[in-house]
Amino acid sequence: MSQIKSFVYINRKAPYGTIYALESLEVVLIGAAFDQEVKLVFMDDGVYQLTKNQDPEGIGMKNFSRTYGALGDYDITEIYVDQESLEQRGLSIEDLQELVYEDEDDDGNEKSSIRLVSRKQLADVIDSADVLLNF
Repeated sequence: MSQIKSFVYINRKAPYGTIYALESLEVVLIGAAFDQEVKLVFMDDGVYQLTKNQDPEGIGMKNFSRTYGALGDYDITEIYVDQESLEQRGLSIEDLQELVYEDEDDDGNEKSSIRLVSRKQLADVIDSADVLLNF
C-alpha cells in the first residue's frame, strides 16, 4: 500500500455566506495536526478568505479570519494565491493578511507562507497532489 504524501486543499468560495471556508480551515488544521503535508490554494472568490480587516458582524457571522495566522504553527508553509483571481477582484497581495512561519532551517526567521502564482504554476501544484479536496 502506498503512503499518501501531499494534500492540496482548494478554496474557491467567499469566506462568509456558506460553511465552505470555515469547514476547509477546520479540515486543514486537523490534517496538519496528524502530520499531513498540507498545501492550500486560494482562487476565485476564495482569495477573499485571506483579506485583511474582515468584519462579518453585520451578517451575523463570527470572524474566523484570524485563525489563518496560526497556519504556520501547524507547519503549513505553502499557501498559493492565484494572481489572476486577485486581479479580477481588484485586489493585490497588499490586501491580504500577512501569513508567516518560522523557518527552522534559517535560525527560526519568519518567512511568508503566501506564494503568488500564475494559473500555470497553480496547475503544477494541483497536479503534484496525492489527494485533492475542493471547498
